[in-house]
Amino acid sequence: MKMPIIASAAAAAILIAGSASAQSQGAPQTAALIRVDVTKLVTGNRASKIIGTSVVNEANETVGKVDELLIGPDGRTPYAVLSIGGFLGLGERLVVVPYESLKMAASKIILPGASKEALKALPEYKYTRG
Repeated sequence: MKMPIIASAAAAAILIAGSASAQSQGAPQTAALIRVDVTKLVTGNRASKIIGTSVVNEANETVGKVDELLIGPDGRTPYAVLSIGGFLGLGERLVVVPYESLKMAASKIILPGASKEALKALPEYKYTRG
């Protein structure tokens, strides 16, 4: 008589444990995929080709170079970190401009209205660790 009670208790424990792990998984999630027309991206710009490129103004004066591309905290808005000033990597500082303010032309990046003085007036950006 003890054997059926022990077996019943063991079966109940297995059922409870199994249902608890299934409930801890939460509701099944699905990812919403959006179809992208890749033919439109053929003429796009790769981040690896933008980073390191010199930035010029309308007078074709070099005002900096793209050091990094960032996505804002909203997960959508892109920014460009520009390295300005300095010589041979010394004395340079970083500033951030909205990516949309950059204009792509052939093999150069133009920042309309930019001057070295105007960029120096922007707040300095510093990378955080991590």
